[in-house]
Amino acid sequence: MELIQQELGACLRSWRDRLGPADAGLPAGRQRRVPGLRREEVAQLAGVSVDYLTRLEQGRAASPSASVLEALARALRLSDDERAHLFRLAGQAEPRPGTIDRHLTPSLQRLLDRLTDVPAMVVDVAGGIVAANPLATALMGDLSAGPRREQNIAWRHFTGGASRIVRSPEEEAAAEEGLVAELHDALGRYPADEELNSLIDDLKAASSRFAERWDQRPVARAPAKRKTFRHPEVGEITLDCDALTVEGSALRLIVYTATPGSRDADTLALLAAVGLQSFA
Repeated sequence: MELIQQELGACLRSWRDRLGPADAGLPAGRQRRVPGLRREEVAQLAGVSVDYLTRLEQGRAASPSASVLEALARALRLSDDERAHLFRLAGQAEPRPGTIDRHLTPSLQRLLDRLTDVPAMVVDVAGGIVAANPLATALMGDLSAGPRREQNIAWRHFTGGASRIVRSPEEEAAAEEGLVAELHDALGRYPADEELNSLIDDLKAASSRFAERWDQRPVARAPAKRKTFRHPEVGEITLDCDALTVEGSALRLIVYTATPGSRDADTLALLAAVGLQSFA
């Protein structure tokens, strides 16, 4: 076991050393004495503590969870083969048929990195937010600091999580029907996914509204093509919403855009300047 932990640590260090700040979407900052990312940067990207990452790299931590491994694979821009090797070294089962593969590939991450002037995020078929660019975070609020469950769109909606989306009662009903339909569809495609099954069971227990709609078994409908957000600093903004399926995966790239020259385009530009600042 000790040799396996040392090999896991060596791989993590090697993968960290090969990445530069630009590769990870970080500012270069001052000149670095050694190549690669700092531990603090990888820890921040993966949402783990620096102390825990240090122990992993030094072979002093055993059995990291699948969610931690997913986060590290994403932060280190691992290929599918590298991610599989990481899971094997950590003694975790790789995603198998019937489960949702939530791995954000390096190519998809590069695409997300290039979308700097529009809000964009990657979600899985169960509505889990896998990644979001800075403008999407500014638009919807920073959800990355919360637990994984709080980063699921359906969970947040049906349990009263904060949302900046503005909908009429009719739009609200249609959105709920769509969220439930998507989860039915996901369960049909990935029946062995433990996280998905747990999400559905917990939603049934937490929300009578969800449980009622679940039993109605709605059929998936096309999502709303335009969404209005009420932002605390820039006010209301209405954007076109396009969901692009990532071929060969269980992920979708969602992109919000505004008509050039419109008031919403001006508001989006203002939001890009404001970012996560609050003037309250």
